[in-house]
Amino acid sequence: MIGFSVKEWSAWAPGLVDHDAWRAWATAPWLPVGDDTPALAEVPAMQRRRIERLGRMAIQTACWCQHAEEHGVPMVFASRHGDVARSMELLEALAAEQPPSPTTFGLSVHNAIAALYSILRRERGNYIALAGGMATVETACVEAAALLADGAPEVMLVVYDAPLPAIYAGFPDEPDAGFAWCWRLAPADGAAPALRLGWGSEGVAGETDAGASHLPHGLDVLRFLLSGDPSLRWISDGMAWQWRRDA
Repeated sequence: MIGFSVKEWSAWAPGLVDHDAWRAWATAPWLPVGDDTPALAEVPAMQRRRIERLGRMAIQTACWCQHAEEHGVPMVFASRHGDVARSMELLEALAAEQPPSPTTFGLSVHNAIAALYSILRRERGNYIALAGGMATVETACVEAAALLADGAPEVMLVVYDAPLPAIYAGFPDEPDAGFAWCWRLAPADGAAPALRLGWGSEGVAGETDAGASHLPHGLDVLRFLLSGDPSLRWISDGMAWQWRRDA
């Protein structure tokens, strides 16, 4: 089991921007839909033009959570699918026997958004970009907890995803939504409320998830944080993940 405190958080989705809106959403959650894009005013226009919608969502929440004067905070960027729309552009070019765009290729790799953020902020600290299937949030938290255990006083965790391209319409195994959120994590030292995350495979054979099926799991974890619920159980690929909140 791992534990940590969430010192600060931010989130963005169509129709949900400020903390009050998100807290209200957590009491009666709905699936965010729409084509809105964050303003990302923190980034100069020339650089902002290179960043697609998914990157804008992720970078916007990170900018809100990391103070301008801070540098060197380890960062974990986590997305189940990454910028799959850019990957589709490359595949379509190959199918049409056209040369793929080097820029599109460079920005389609899974760590591209994390790299863009580090470049924009001139960050030289540690960052990692990962995907862990339906348990992407949990695997990202394990990575963040390892960084805290290794001595980092704080870790920035950025989780983000976007709806899949239409060609994948028959494949999603959870609701599609565009969203991003960021947590500033610190060790659970008893001075502040903490979240605990445990996992195991014993007894999960044939068990199905009993969570909020109308939300993608990444958003359901954010809902858990904001709602004040005491626990959240999640079954994924034969593993049971158990979230709980310290009293």
